[in-house]
Amino acid sequence: MNKSELIAAMAAGAGVSQKDAGACLDAMMDTVAGCVRAGDKVNIPGWLSFEQVERAARMGRNPATGAEMHIAASTAVKVKAGSKLKAAGKGN
Repeated sequence: MNKSELIAAMAAGAGVSQKDAGACLDAMMDTVAGCVRAGDKVNIPGWLSFEQVERAARMGRNPATGAEMHIAASTAVKVKAGSKLKAAGKGN
């Protein structure tokens, strides 16, 4: 399912226009991104959680040559599935 299909499904499920559903989806994603960027954890109980994590510097290998290389420290976003989403994936 792509974004357009998701918006159409949301609009049908909520009984609103696709424009309104798209605006809500965009607002949610912008809010989640802003909170994570600020270092806050966003939790939708049972469904998803988003948080910023720090990755330490480490040594890695260049897959083409096998030579060791330094990988700098960085930040990343961790997305974790909740129990309801996991159960949906099992077909329950």
